[in-house]
Amino acid sequence: MKTYRITPAGRRTALILLIGALIIWAFALWTFRSTLGISYSPLEFWGTLRQKIDAGLSISQIVPALLMLVLIVATPLVIWNIIEEWAAAYTPAEDGLRFTALGVAITYPWAGVSALRRVDEDSDEPVDELVLSEDYTRQIRNPVLRFLHGQAYGRTRLPLYAGLADRAELIDEIRRRAGLPEQLSGAEAPASSGLPSA
Repeated sequence: MKTYRITPAGRRTALILLIGALIIWAFALWTFRSTLGISYSPLEFWGTLRQKIDAGLSISQIVPALLMLVLIVATPLVIWNIIEEWAAAYTPAEDGLRFTALGVAITYPWAGVSALRRVDEDSDEPVDELVLSEDYTRQIRNPVLRFLHGQAYGRTRLPLYAGLADRAELIDEIRRRAGLPEQLSGAEAPASSGLPSA
């Protein structure tokens, strides 16, 4: 059985995105603290935050603080998505498509694959996704990993990244094993005349 992984170039791209996300997260943490004038010390955090709230916050503090708070919460989820993409591995097997990444191991039965579709036709690096008939994330025993994987991909979707080595070969294998119809590329699709049909 062949396992398909992200190419070295795809991993380098993911690493660059990861560094960028970490910089954004560090900036959000620093800006949140400096905007409110609070301490991140575990013993002082809640006390200093309560003091600032009791003293009253101006709109020039509230708006940037809320924006930074959103980044502080959302950026770690983005970081997880990038790391999971970096570690993603797909293995077509007799019982289904096996997906593994960072402690996540799921087998998607071939009968459970409803469709394979292009996410963005206009993208230079196309990403396809498997549409699944049900939620297979129950196979992930760790509830934290199950949540993170679900928020990254959704419960009934699995992306096939543009950076996968031999991606076209994997897509053909999935179509064959799952009994999915062949998809015509833009060049092969019949051109429309633009005239209404009779």
